[in-house]
Amino acid sequence: MAYKRIVPLFVGISLIAVACGGGGSDVQAIASGSDDHPESSGDGDFGAQKPVIEATLLPALDPDADSDPFEVDQIESTPVEEVDSALRNINNVNFPDPLISPEEVRSGGPPPDGIPPIDEPKFQTADSVDWLSNVEPVLSVEVNGEVRAYPIQVMTWHEIVNDTIGGVPVTISYCPLCNSALAYDRRVGDRIFDFGTSGNLFNSSLVMYDRQTESLWTHFDGRAVIGVLTGEQLITLPVATTSWQSFRDAHPDSLVLSKDTGFRRDYGRNPYPGYDDVNTNPFLFGGSVDGRLAAKARVLVVRSVDGPAVALPLESLFEQLVVPFTAQGREVVAVLQRGTATALDESDLASGYDQGATAVFAAEFEGEQLDLASVSDGFLDNSSGVTFDIFGVATDGSGMRLEVIEHLDTFWFAIGAFEPDTEVIGL
Repeated sequence: MAYKRIVPLFVGISLIAVACGGGGSDVQAIASGSDDHPESSGDGDFGAQKPVIEATLLPALDPDADSDPFEVDQIESTPVEEVDSALRNINNVNFPDPLISPEEVRSGGPPPDGIPPIDEPKFQTADSVDWLSNVEPVLSVEVNGEVRAYPIQVMTWHEIVNDTIGGVPVTISYCPLCNSALAYDRRVGDRIFDFGTSGNLFNSSLVMYDRQTESLWTHFDGRAVIGVLTGEQLITLPVATTSWQSFRDAHPDSLVLSKDTGFRRDYGRNPYPGYDDVNTNPFLFGGSVDGRLAAKARVLVVRSVDGPAVALPLESLFEQLVVPFTAQGREVVAVLQRGTATALDESDLASGYDQGATAVFAAEFEGEQLDLASVSDGFLDNSSGVTFDIFGVATDGSGMRLEVIEHLDTFWFAIGAFEPDTEVIGL
């Protein structure tokens, strides 16, 4: 790297240990933060309550199913280009004007791809998986009718998977430090990128790089911010974070990213224990925190291309389960289904407190106003009498679906830093 490494040495060593499969108590400094955190509501905070859920290992649905991991066909990325690299020289004067200050890009400790992305993912069918507990969080991504799950116990050690779903080359990304998961179509014009981890952070958020030009991209909004591609924008794809049990019940024949990654990691262990404690600071975050919420308050966010984002504190949604509001100039409804463990609490990932699984739907179904209520097997629309699961699919097998509105689950400091005009509701 051409710019100065400013991360304290002991934290850098800790993150390198995490990337290389070590860690444990040595990353506690990351989780604990410092004492100058903005005021929060103490014992009333969602994170402080730690609602407990039972985590049990689910056996394979089909004990005779072939559980051997296998590869799937991938669309090939375009060739590496002979251009100046922002990964090697972030201050190259030949680059277009950067969209962020290079001085605000900080080393998180590991070198490029020291936290290794998965470039040749292997999968199992959901009905053959017997190593995930019922409450563990998984990322659910659907493209052109094809659905796949990416367990957080794998993603937290790799952060990026380059894959092809429904005939579309995609990148699935997960940033533990800002508690956010995003998926992107990795095509821009005639190029097909594959992405790596740069080892850097911006606003305590993962900075990706493309292997074709080694430009730097922000994970949080999918923009090329430094390098020859500065200004290019990836198309985001909806991601749902749900419990393993919810995903398997809805998609027993779908593919699940396996633990056969080509790397030795302690899958199932959280390398950031205690990191989502609402009373601690985010790691290497140099910005100011909007005092409406604590920095690490969990929020559900609906973003808009032509207006401010709208954030709903998860604490409020966890209590109400169904919250209608206005976003993107239309009426929508947020829902929460309890029973999904947070990945950033206990050392044993499956033992984290209940953060719930969230979704946002358009507040209209078959020409009528949606009137949802939480019930034992999903969300009942009192207007039509139809019950829908967390994915917005009717549970009666009819195939009816609600319109899913793309949303983001994240920490408040992250959305506040990237979109400071965010409106907060439900306070």
